[in-house]
Amino acid sequence: MTTKQVRNSEKMLGTHDHDNTPSWSLGRCISSVKMEPTLRNLPRAASESLHTNPKKKRGGWKAITFILGNETFERLAVFGLFANFMVYLTRELHLDQVTASNILSLWFGITNFAPLVGAFISDAYVGRFRTIAFASFGTLLGMVVVTLTSWLPQLQPPPCSPEELASGKCVRASNSQMGVLILGLCCLTIGSSGVRPCSIPFGVDQFDPTTEEGKKGINSFFNWYYTTFTMVLLITQTVVVYVQDSVSWKIGFGIPTFCMLCSIIMFFMGATLYVRVKPEGSVFSGVAQVLMAAYRKRKLRFPMSEEKQEGSFYDPPLTGTTFVSKLPLTKQFRALNKAALIMEGELNPDGSIVNDWRLVSIQKVEEVKCLIRIIPIWAAGILSLTSIAQQGTFTVSQAMKMNRHLGPNFQVPPGSMSVISLITIAFWLPFYDRFLVPKLRKITNHEGGITLLLRIGIGMVFSILSMVVAGMVEKLRRDSANSNPTPLGIAPMSVFWLAPHLILMGLCEAFNIIGQIEFFNRQFPEHMRSIGNSLFSCSFATANYVSTIIVNVVHHTTRTSSHPDWLTNDINAGRIDYFYYLIAVLATLNLFFFIFVARRYQYKGSVDFNDETHQLELGSHKP
Repeated sequence: MTTKQVRNSEKMLGTHDHDNTPSWSLGRCISSVKMEPTLRNLPRAASESLHTNPKKKRGGWKAITFILGNETFERLAVFGLFANFMVYLTRELHLDQVTASNILSLWFGITNFAPLVGAFISDAYVGRFRTIAFASFGTLLGMVVVTLTSWLPQLQPPPCSPEELASGKCVRASNSQMGVLILGLCCLTIGSSGVRPCSIPFGVDQFDPTTEEGKKGINSFFNWYYTTFTMVLLITQTVVVYVQDSVSWKIGFGIPTFCMLCSIIMFFMGATLYVRVKPEGSVFSGVAQVLMAAYRKRKLRFPMSEEKQEGSFYDPPLTGTTFVSKLPLTKQFRALNKAALIMEGELNPDGSIVNDWRLVSIQKVEEVKCLIRIIPIWAAGILSLTSIAQQGTFTVSQAMKMNRHLGPNFQVPPGSMSVISLITIAFWLPFYDRFLVPKLRKITNHEGGITLLLRIGIGMVFSILSMVVAGMVEKLRRDSANSNPTPLGIAPMSVFWLAPHLILMGLCEAFNIIGQIEFFNRQFPEHMRSIGNSLFSCSFATANYVSTIIVNVVHHTTRTSSHPDWLTNDINAGRIDYFYYLIAVLATLNLFFFIFVARRYQYKGSVDFNDETHQLELGSHKP
């Protein structure tokens, strides 16, 4: 587009000098201008030659074998180390349960926020292969340090009997001993920040999505990824926890550390087979460009007629070799649309942008809108995850004060009780996918049976029910323990009384967590999906911080002169049931907020880049 063409267009459509606003020119639609192909975060474009040249062919299932092996050992290591960590902190380091719960919540929170940093560094600077490689060594170093706290007597407090521990007479770990433990946790956080955001995208990089074989490979990779994930959780929550609880903490921590070493070996064994996508920059700069351009043009006015608006926005065609969703211009958050308004001198003769901080495409504007729309939904999902965080803290404390015998010689480890939730998910998901969804699809004419937001909402309801049932069971357990006092405070009540609320929590995860994962992946633009996965990790991080705040507030405000606080170390004297009811009330209020924002949410609309008719797929029909 030439300057003369821009000026002629301006004369035809007029300016708004009478409003004392800067004049802007309305050029013809830029989509008709031929532009040089550019990369839009398309991983295959960066390594296309690796797929087309037989001598350099990489990726595929040969590479995936090593990636899945690496991921399996890595998750087995990390989850195995921390599956029973609450018990380790209270029983071996002699921390009270509030302090132990706060340490876990804070660490889990930081660890779930860290992937945002790792995703940025990977996409902008070093790439996924190097990020996973460096982060894996950080994880191994952290696991070695944490394992040493169980091996070296200098890193442990003096031993004491279970009776002394129950009466609170044990010497807790010193500040220096806790400092070593926290150092190990920090190294693990650094490792998680690189592995978590890059593991799934790195596996997808190994397939060419432009081919049918590649598309099938990606689908199979996801199936195998989550299959191994479930297997790892079952192993860590049973075998590893049993070794830690009943055999030896040294061996129980040593096994995960050895698995992490195997993970690194597996990863580098396939180094010559991997497709390595070069970093292409971060999406954060694009968001900043949209906001800056919209701010600079905040005083501009839109054309009055629809006809004049058609050629006034910068809307170049999408280029590339893979599937890309072209987002249509929407009226929601209309002020941001000004960032795409074309002013005189903002385009080069070939149709390219002169300054990315003054003019952006409609595509970039709509991507920022996607982020804005998702934030309220993301915020509403946080409190619903707070109840899930209790599985690794107070549920374990309850299990330690119940009859855990299965036969005369075997006791169920307290940290293994969450297996009930995993089994619930394993049975429910096939039933839901194969039987319930087809039935619902006939009724609702919706491809998923129900919308994603409805699925998340149902999960929130199960979360509330889980906390109510947990409170009722805790009251029965507490009354039973106080009516039948023993030196260790064990209630003559089977630990499997915890099963009802854990089953409800499993249904909460099946609806809420999986619903959120699918929601973020569908509603984020394609090249922002890694950020979407990181955002879901941030949900867990914030949920852990919220849990920490609630625990501390309850701990410091519920103590009276005649009664200890609800979360006192002796749970038979405390009122954990009241704590569960409090979470249920907060979750109920959060449910109302979620319903409010969900009813106003506008699903992402898209134009299929590969569809010649460019028919608009309405967001309300594409959740």
